[in-house]
Amino acid sequence: MAAPVIETCHVACCANRTPNVVSWGRGGIIAFGTCNSVALYDPQERRVGAILSGHTARVNAVRWVYRQDGGKCQSPSSGHLVSGGSDNRLILWEAQNGKSVECKGHTGPICAVDAIYMEDSNILVASAASDSTVRLWLFECLHTLSFGSGFMMDVSLALLPGSSVPILACGGDDSRVHLYVRSNGQLQKVMSLQGHEDWVRGVEWAFIGGELLLASCSQDCLIRVWRLCAKSGTDAHTEDGHTIIKMKQDVFEVKEREFAVSLETVLAGHENWVYGVHWHPPFYEGGELQQPLSLLSASMDKTMILWAPEEGSGVWVEQGEWRPGVVISGHFNAVQDLSWDPEGEFILSVGSDQTTRLFTPWRKQDAPQATWHEISRPQIHGYDMQCLTMVGRFQFVSGADEKVLRVFQAPRNFVDNFANISGTSREKLLDSANLPEGASTPALGLSNKAVFQGKTLFQCSGWGQGFISDQYQESYFQPLNLTEPPPEDHLLQNTLWPEVQKLYGHGFEMFCLASDSSRTVVASACKASKAEHAAVLLWSTATWRQLQTLPCHTLTVTQMAFSPDAKFLLAVSRDRTWSLWRRNLPTPERPEPQFSLHTHTGKETAIHSRIIWSCDWSPDSKYFVTSSRDKKVIIWGPCRQDDSREPVLPPEIKPCSSILDVGDSATAVAFCPVLYSNNSYLLAVGLECGRILLYKWSTGEEPVRGHDWSSCGETDSSQSHALAVKRLRWRPRDGQTGGENHSVKIFNINKWAV
Repeated sequence: MAAPVIETCHVACCANRTPNVVSWGRGGIIAFGTCNSVALYDPQERRVGAILSGHTARVNAVRWVYRQDGGKCQSPSSGHLVSGGSDNRLILWEAQNGKSVECKGHTGPICAVDAIYMEDSNILVASAASDSTVRLWLFECLHTLSFGSGFMMDVSLALLPGSSVPILACGGDDSRVHLYVRSNGQLQKVMSLQGHEDWVRGVEWAFIGGELLLASCSQDCLIRVWRLCAKSGTDAHTEDGHTIIKMKQDVFEVKEREFAVSLETVLAGHENWVYGVHWHPPFYEGGELQQPLSLLSASMDKTMILWAPEEGSGVWVEQGEWRPGVVISGHFNAVQDLSWDPEGEFILSVGSDQTTRLFTPWRKQDAPQATWHEISRPQIHGYDMQCLTMVGRFQFVSGADEKVLRVFQAPRNFVDNFANISGTSREKLLDSANLPEGASTPALGLSNKAVFQGKTLFQCSGWGQGFISDQYQESYFQPLNLTEPPPEDHLLQNTLWPEVQKLYGHGFEMFCLASDSSRTVVASACKASKAEHAAVLLWSTATWRQLQTLPCHTLTVTQMAFSPDAKFLLAVSRDRTWSLWRRNLPTPERPEPQFSLHTHTGKETAIHSRIIWSCDWSPDSKYFVTSSRDKKVIIWGPCRQDDSREPVLPPEIKPCSSILDVGDSATAVAFCPVLYSNNSYLLAVGLECGRILLYKWSTGEEPVRGHDWSSCGETDSSQSHALAVKRLRWRPRDGQTGGENHSVKIFNINKWAV
């Protein structure tokens, strides 16, 4: 079988910020909702194996379909799972091949789902939504429960002990747990369990020793465990002549059998709302099904508690302390921009979650291949991040929804940890002797302050001495020697980069950045609705002084790109035009870089009819490409400059390719840095729908008939982004993308298959 042209190397993403969005399957695969998709994560390989795309809005709930007898799938990636989203859709997935069935009926966002295999292998699904209904599905909607103006926050399905009758538990905003039984084709309410004093946020069944245990958690900070069992023929319970004290039982009848429900225990330990509660999954040992009496809860108090009854007394108590393992991570809002380091060994990305994140491969000794992980969070800001560009091996400039540009330099602790985790020789890295140890952000501050060795902690002199501010730590940074990717708490506190410079000059929020290949000039542009604000500013990376103002456009400059030979600067704009700036030869009077307008398109000469989103240069600096909302991709050129003091005007720069219609708004475009020998270039085009297309453009072919373009491949539904592709960046060695669906994706491109 031929190797695929595009192969997913890494997906950096995180779970949506909703309850019920993560489910760990019996086969060992973790399914979680990320933006509008469901990701299947293998914790053993530490990578996302597949992305299931079908929702058109945020995924709110994900659940693997399970068997009450504890049986698991034949392979880890097989089985079924169900998801519900803010698009009112309920989707049943076949995980192995990505096939799905959509269940329509809810008129509001779905907040909770559950599913169970019946004895005939059919899948029974329950869902709760903000339309104040709970629905039961079996290929189609069987029953609809309406709760008026109330809401059910969670649902859980099980089979009654010794029968094939399903029982449904619903936790609601009326502080009760409602039990429903499906018998003789009817869904009947059999009981409401009272005891909680606030909204019930989670419910889950467990089958133990012929009985059912139901755990419920609430905003009253408590967890209640209820026992459901088949009622015995006698109510007399004596042992050695002494009466056994029993909890009050509520009894209901199903198919001439009586079942009793009683309160088993109340667990108090959390100090805030309890959002989730889950039983330890059952497993087979010695041919018998084992269900550990172990319960995991998560709360708004930022803690998780693992509960189990104490041996001998049967009292439920806290047990043990756990440490976080190595997992993937990513942005929890739209990724706006990204940039490779000059050596291609790590990637930086910025997003609307107000963070800058750094990803690098972790080369573990006993692992067959490296896996990508976030090892640093250089910037945690108070504004949504918009753009960044690398200006050195360990230095970058970033822009946010503010008028200021900020320059960051890597601290020594990061350089050391980067060498440990990536397996890079320290001899290849910069001299870290004079670098600060780390960085920290003061309370209510936006700037990362450098922390030097020996001053990582501020020792206050005690109460009554100095200022009130001296009673608190000046820095929360703690240097650590890491050999594996850090956990979240370390990323938040100990991986910041110190801010070395602020650049002022723009009148509105930053929008795009670019730097030349020699890393001497940075170009910046901000949002603009007038020509006076749409000018491009140039900055010197040596002095961080403003070099020049380049006025040309009348609306926001959406993207800029320096040519690989650093002789030209290209800018594209919301005004549907582009401008090309030529680098002037240095003079004794002006040794610093200076640019002058080379050529540009106007309203009469513009070919694009909508906003131009993206641009890039060919690796030989002869041609540049533009992509637009009008679905067109156009290559322009050739671009040449004489090395004499008096540049000779080059031939008119005009379209040298046929107009490529990609069928959707082309939001990102990038030339492959590898030049093919047959006078052809490889380009990647990102679309608003999330797909990425690969095209080869040949200079020797006739452009009139469109023969100069040839399609080389595209991402499939599991590889594509769920929302618009915001940026495409080829690694100095391979390729990578970022999208609005909160994820950064790295792809391997098989150049032999292109």
